[in-house]
Amino acid sequence: MRKLVVLMFLGLFQYGYSKDITLKTKYASVSINEKGFITSFKDLKHGKECAAKGQNSPLLALHIWYKKQTFEPLSALYNKEKQTFVLKYANGSEATVKVDPKAQYIRFELVDLKNRGEVDNLIWGPIKTNISKTIGELIGVVRDNDFAIGMFGLNDNTTTGLPNNGDGLEMMHYYIHSPDPIKYPLPANLKEGQKFRIGGDGVNDVAFYSHPEEYYRMTCGNGAILEPSYGSYIVYHSRDRRKAHTISKSVEAELLFQTDPQHQVVDGLEGVDLMNSAVALYACPDKLGLSVIEDIVKTEGLPYIKDNKKWIKDPTNNRPDVAWSGVHDSLITYTKQIGFRTVQDEGQGGNYAEYYYNPGNRFGGMKGKFSNKKEEDIRVFGERLKKEGIAYGVHTLCEFIQTNSSDVTPVPNKNLLKLFTVQLDKYVSPKDTIIIVKDTLYLNERGDFNVNVLKIGDEIIQYKGVTKTRPYTLTGVKRGYFKTFALPHKKGDDISKLKPSAYSGLMPDMILQDTYARAYADLLNECSMDFIDFDGMESCLYQGHGYYSYKRFFRNLFDQAAKHGNTYIRVMGAGPSEGNWLYMNTINLGGGNHMFNAEKGEWGIEGKDMRYVFESSYMPGTFGIQAFPKNEEVAHNLQCKSIGWGAQYMLAMNQATVEKNPEKYKIFKALKAWETAREANVFTDKQKENFKSTKDKFKIEQTSSTTWTLYTQKEGKENWIAEKLISNTK
Repeated sequence: MRKLVVLMFLGLFQYGYSKDITLKTKYASVSINEKGFITSFKDLKHGKECAAKGQNSPLLALHIWYKKQTFEPLSALYNKEKQTFVLKYANGSEATVKVDPKAQYIRFELVDLKNRGEVDNLIWGPIKTNISKTIGELIGVVRDNDFAIGMFGLNDNTTTGLPNNGDGLEMMHYYIHSPDPIKYPLPANLKEGQKFRIGGDGVNDVAFYSHPEEYYRMTCGNGAILEPSYGSYIVYHSRDRRKAHTISKSVEAELLFQTDPQHQVVDGLEGVDLMNSAVALYACPDKLGLSVIEDIVKTEGLPYIKDNKKWIKDPTNNRPDVAWSGVHDSLITYTKQIGFRTVQDEGQGGNYAEYYYNPGNRFGGMKGKFSNKKEEDIRVFGERLKKEGIAYGVHTLCEFIQTNSSDVTPVPNKNLLKLFTVQLDKYVSPKDTIIIVKDTLYLNERGDFNVNVLKIGDEIIQYKGVTKTRPYTLTGVKRGYFKTFALPHKKGDDISKLKPSAYSGLMPDMILQDTYARAYADLLNECSMDFIDFDGMESCLYQGHGYYSYKRFFRNLFDQAAKHGNTYIRVMGAGPSEGNWLYMNTINLGGGNHMFNAEKGEWGIEGKDMRYVFESSYMPGTFGIQAFPKNEEVAHNLQCKSIGWGAQYMLAMNQATVEKNPEKYKIFKALKAWETAREANVFTDKQKENFKSTKDKFKIEQTSSTTWTLYTQKEGKENWIAEKLISNTK
């Protein structure tokens, strides 16, 4: 007995055991108790406790996916010398977490997991706070007027959210949360945290956004979640992706119109385990949040992409782009006259619109096209723009594969995305339409967009369903679908249901996605392009690996670009998430008055929703695509509101439309004056706040290479107040 007591004592001494360990950064202290729970999270400047009272916040929890079991720690021993916690769990597992306090954040990393058993997911948190004013669900940060608490994943396989279907995907929906209960009180029929499906018909993007009230919040992520009973929580997780697992659309899918059951067997990925998952836990004054994340990114060696010698997330890099359509005669001269530096070719009016990557037709008909019917090879045209200092790019549909692609026809790529696989139970000749399978599995589930297609070897077939009794026979069979060849198939051959896309095509699996990411980098290099719009970026989620899939796509893209000597690509797109947050400069989705009314200076419904989503996670809002101003006054208004709100937008330009405008040159001059002033950093925070006003008017005039005059007209009064501005760039 005495020997046992001595050994216990030595064990405690070895681990430097104490009831509470307090770790400090420049701005905050975090206390972790002997059970492995965060018990205190203090704002050091104000002495304010930010941990939710009476709530458990595990530092690290373990999870078994197929059992839906989560194990919170039972005990924690801290080794001061090694700076490690050893956490023990009811299932017998023992996790060693390395702790590394930095000046502005605390680094936690799982370095060992003994008696792992069936554990295939780990969860950092959820860390529960009493902060709820602003919920930054994209990257896992919660904020009030003074303070921010957040978590940030330090490797690709550490992503936001709890383990769930789709691994991290939180379906788009509305939830009730007033940003200011006094200014925007909730009506009696609503309560904080209440969820609602998005609006519209589930097809038209604009119709999704249907509530103009400020207390209707759109969510597009799961890194931070409002919990009205105590505040909010932030959470990240990591998965053993080597293991295949089955997911299904959950009841939350009803918020996004999909109510039919749908299952997917997610393929395992070689070498992608949860070991060495790491997070940075930070807390700081809210206004310093973005700079603290920048410090994390640089210190931890995460992708640190620069634009104009500054981090792409730096607000001084916020600027508008041109959305060009029609012939290209005036593209260069218009862009330079308005002072913009980036152009996306929308392709309307006879050029190329939504570009779909096709290895059999890599340039997809892209050319410089002119009103005299002359055409210029896209590689020559792109090089010409680059020499003019214009970053030029293309509007793509990310990884949606069209049915005319050489990855579909005549021989389908073996890495088209499969939902699940069964086997043939009888030989099939090229002419057979009676196809018998050994197991129905999920074959009777309706395919997305009512598309039901199967792949057998090098053939794709269409079908409607399968009989429910033996012999299990496919119904409504059409052979050689998507212009593939009807071929013979042996008993026992695999027959796999394919994942259809929203754009009448198919999807790649993770291996083919890797190929597409590198192919895009090659295409941009060959065409001297520095700008790309990945519309339909939600396609990265379809493989079932959540935000990890985004990160893998972009890491491949940028790694391949670096091989060509390209370290910067201006990336735009739809589908904002933690997975693409580090890589994206701008998300100019939507457009028109539904986003922002440039004449009135007012946000539309979609603009309001997306502004909250973006700004909550330290991203700039957007006005989407805005029409070319009808007069000089609208041009001034559009630019000053953009600067005031720190928002970006795309200016729709078409040669025919612009030439018809009698104020063309006045509009050019107004746009450029604001743009040069923006780049010269001449505006104070107070001036930017004033620019948000819908009652006052503003205009600007450039008076020299380093000076401007700002004119303000207060609330419709006739006189203009002039103010001299001087360049503030170094």
